[in-house]
Amino acid sequence: MKDKPTLWITRKLSTNTEARASRDYNVILNPTDILSSAEDIIAMSAKVDAIIPCHSEQFTARVAASLDDRLKIVANHSVGVDHCDLTALKARGITVTNTPDVLSDATAEIAMLLLLGAARHAVDGDSLVRSGQWDSWSPSFMVGTQVSGKRLGIVGMGKVGQVMAKRGRGFDMTIHYHNRSRLPADLECGATYHDTLESLLNVSDFLSLHCPSTDTTRDIINQKTLAQLPDGAILVNTARGALVDETALINAISSGKLAAAGIDCFKTEPLGNPQFSAHKNIFTLPHIGSATLETRDAMGFRALDNLDAFFNGGEPKDKLV
Repeated sequence: MKDKPTLWITRKLSTNTEARASRDYNVILNPTDILSSAEDIIAMSAKVDAIIPCHSEQFTARVAASLDDRLKIVANHSVGVDHCDLTALKARGITVTNTPDVLSDATAEIAMLLLLGAARHAVDGDSLVRSGQWDSWSPSFMVGTQVSGKRLGIVGMGKVGQVMAKRGRGFDMTIHYHNRSRLPADLECGATYHDTLESLLNVSDFLSLHCPSTDTTRDIINQKTLAQLPDGAILVNTARGALVDETALINAISSGKLAAAGIDCFKTEPLGNPQFSAHKNIFTLPHIGSATLETRDAMGFRALDNLDAFFNGGEPKDKLV
């Protein structure tokens, strides 16, 4: 790059990411980590050549239509791009990239944490100890669902889903999955493929979601699909909040159809769903699936790699449009 392009990083990223960006670009940082509005994004597009946003910034069709011609690339610091209207951005000639692969381990770790925590009453148990209310014990006290040997259903067998399957096998779980297409045998690793979601649901003692949010997957977990799970099943979602009809989830928890749920992402973020708090068998986390030091560095560097390729006249590895 002969002249340093101007880059806006919309949120506070890892120290290593910001240091590298400051070395190679005329960078505008956000040390206070304040969320930018649509109007902020539009205004800033006249001042920069590139933006590294997170999933918290919304590039809707309206925003895309209003962006300044100076902006050439949106290099997302995320795998999911449901916050971007790709068609509208492509129409403006703006390149869009994401950061796949690098957060698979961290996200699968959180999924397993939620699975175990939901199965073994982590919320209720922690609350009892912290509040000083743990004053008795018996063989019938806080009996949960055993994980070992159970059937783990995975919706979306991409990189994260494959790591989740590996973690599940570590607990001697039998792996079943539904995906747009069947994996090669060397990636399937003995897992059972289901060509329909309905077939998968019937055999999922635990169901873990790892698919993107699209028009076809929005509310894929709803009253109808929850009813097809075995009684006492446990749901885990570390993908996107849009995948789950939250009212249907609460109803399934209240009726006992679901024994528990582990949720890291919500329809409304930040905040989540306040109604979940009334149910101690819903184990919730504030969308921290990829929140490790190693993964944040890897995500930031992947976004910068895409920018470097673009401004050096090459094709970004993770170009979407």
